[in-house]
Amino acid sequence: MFGMRMQLQTYLGSLVFIFLLCLSIAMGATAGVLFVYNSDLPEVEGLEDYRPSVVTEIYADDLQVIGTFALERRVVLTWEQIPQVVKDAIISVEDQNFYDHWGIDFFGIARASLKNFMAGRVVEGGSTLTQQLSKNLFLTPERSLRRKIQEAMLAIQIERRYRKEEILTLYCNLGYMGHGQYGFAAAAEYYFGKDLKDVTVEEAALLAALPRSPNNYSPITNRDKAKMRRNYAIDRMVAEGTISVEEGERAKKTEIVLAERRRPDELAPYFVEELRRYLERTYGLSAVHEGGLKVYSTLNVALQRAANNAVRQGLRDYDKRHGWRGAERNLLQEGVTNLDGHELPDWKLPIRTNDIVPGIVMSISKNSAVVKMGGYTAQLGPQDIAWTNAKAPGEILKPGDVALFMVRSLSPAERKIEVTLEQKPKIQGALVAIEPKTGEVKALVGGYDFNESKFNRVTQALRQTGSAFKPFVYAAAVDNGLKPEDIIVDAPANFGGYAPGNYDGTYEGAITIRRAVAQSRNIPAVKVLANVGVQNLIPYVRRFGITSKIEPYLPIALGATDVTLMEMTSAYTTFPNDGVRVVPRMIRRVTDYEGNVLEENFPELRDVIPAKTARTMVDLLQEPVRAGTATKAQELKRPAAGKTGTTNDFTDAWFIGFTPSLAAGVWVGFDEKISLGEKETGGKAALPIWLDVMQQAFKDKPVEQFHGVGPSLLASSSPAADSKKAQQ
Repeated sequence: MFGMRMQLQTYLGSLVFIFLLCLSIAMGATAGVLFVYNSDLPEVEGLEDYRPSVVTEIYADDLQVIGTFALERRVVLTWEQIPQVVKDAIISVEDQNFYDHWGIDFFGIARASLKNFMAGRVVEGGSTLTQQLSKNLFLTPERSLRRKIQEAMLAIQIERRYRKEEILTLYCNLGYMGHGQYGFAAAAEYYFGKDLKDVTVEEAALLAALPRSPNNYSPITNRDKAKMRRNYAIDRMVAEGTISVEEGERAKKTEIVLAERRRPDELAPYFVEELRRYLERTYGLSAVHEGGLKVYSTLNVALQRAANNAVRQGLRDYDKRHGWRGAERNLLQEGVTNLDGHELPDWKLPIRTNDIVPGIVMSISKNSAVVKMGGYTAQLGPQDIAWTNAKAPGEILKPGDVALFMVRSLSPAERKIEVTLEQKPKIQGALVAIEPKTGEVKALVGGYDFNESKFNRVTQALRQTGSAFKPFVYAAAVDNGLKPEDIIVDAPANFGGYAPGNYDGTYEGAITIRRAVAQSRNIPAVKVLANVGVQNLIPYVRRFGITSKIEPYLPIALGATDVTLMEMTSAYTTFPNDGVRVVPRMIRRVTDYEGNVLEENFPELRDVIPAKTARTMVDLLQEPVRAGTATKAQELKRPAAGKTGTTNDFTDAWFIGFTPSLAAGVWVGFDEKISLGEKETGGKAALPIWLDVMQQAFKDKPVEQFHGVGPSLLASSSPAADSKKAQQ
């Protein structure tokens, strides 16, 4: 018996030894693995200085956001800015024991494993919020044991160093929420069109459900899955006691309502793009697209909207004057057999009054056509195509045609819509508006459609200016003693082989300078330049801020030099500002993420011409409005001055004009420098756009008078007005 006991003790001792040996080996191996994995981990202390990629925002002069730059669209919030309903939703869905565990939730892992086993699929994860945060911040998305161990170790380190509030705030700000949105605040704005503080229970639940799989649960592309996941989140909130059963049921019965997806309608894309190029040159790509700069611009939202509408309407009016070019395409010819079932991509967006939307011609009758546009039907009559000069739609359209239509009115209940036939202009145009006293650019339109052409015709297009250049010639002469009532002979002349003619081919004989400016007579302008001297004019013009190359020839009097619209309009601001030009600026101030001022721009003044000369030029430049080539500007019903410009063969049409407080320049033409067509002058093609935007700018505002231009100077002069010495 004693021997058996000794054998049993020896046997048990061996087992204990083997067990302890294995345990030691396992613990050593585990410690070794943990040591190896830990040595490869990043330092979580870096979170104290961590700054996520943040959106750079561009503000208008009233602090409305007009543009953003970002690699990751994110709005960073503090703990206090996160509403309680969002905090409750996140914790209920993702980590019920968040406030109790120390980075790893073993109970949560066991619960999730059991639920997944019973469901036969993954319905719940076992990772804590801290683990998800560590994965998003420090680790790759690979699925491996090594990565899971590192994730857990990082989570423990984070929990030891940071408070729960800091961890949850980071989670809210960093997570990818789908469709290029990062963080809960950006997602709330994108999906629901509201600030995070304003979301409802059901919206908070949907947001909390997204980080698990943003693509699968997107309410835009997978509404059913999104609703299922949202309702699961609501059930979890009920189970955790953060909302009542009644609130949960009411929330689940609520349909997902998303912010209306609008047609592309960027307020000032050319302006914002100009700022982007400058900011990247100045501060670098990283700062602009990740650093969360705040850029306070000079742009005025109301004036920019007016400018957008004026340019688009003016170019469409020009285009219609030159006839209907035909439908864009024909679906029947492309092989589409079922027009009723065919959908155009543009129809996925809401259709609103004044939108220009493609429609399909379904059928043609004697005096009308049926047009399908989304879920709406329109009857197109002769009045809706009047601008084409066709008497009936059937003369210019056929079934299957796809054309553009402007929506005049619509009835959602009856699914009826009233439309007018449109076509996309091939012509281009540009407009810039500048405050003379500050140099601030208040509106800028660089073309008809930024999405089709990002070429900025305000700052990048060098075009001949035509007669819009003449004011600089006359200003130089006024500086040398020329007076508005001086007489000059408008008659054929030859300047060493150069024999210019007038636009209308006629000559008026002895006329005043005032008359010559009003009627934009070419011969007098060339004579004045010949007296001033070409070599004297070029440095004189440089003082106005025109830096483009100018050839030293007499034809520059008639605008035979290529200049940008920005240069020309800025130069004109000298006249109403008593001879002082303020350098154009588009940015008032730039600050970094913390609010430190990186750049602050104040008006840069340049003395250009004497105040007396400037006031004389203001008087002279009112003549085209009073009784010359720009009389349409009288419709503004307030003092205005300016000059039209038309180049040879009608390739460029200009009007640059100003009131005491605002200058605006308009250019119209083709990029290819081809003719606009007979009689398409600056007064016909460009001036109406200028007038449109200025009428909106000064609507309901008091009338301003030009400083120093008295009533005696405002009287127009007849061709026989004075008989002072003629300049030959």
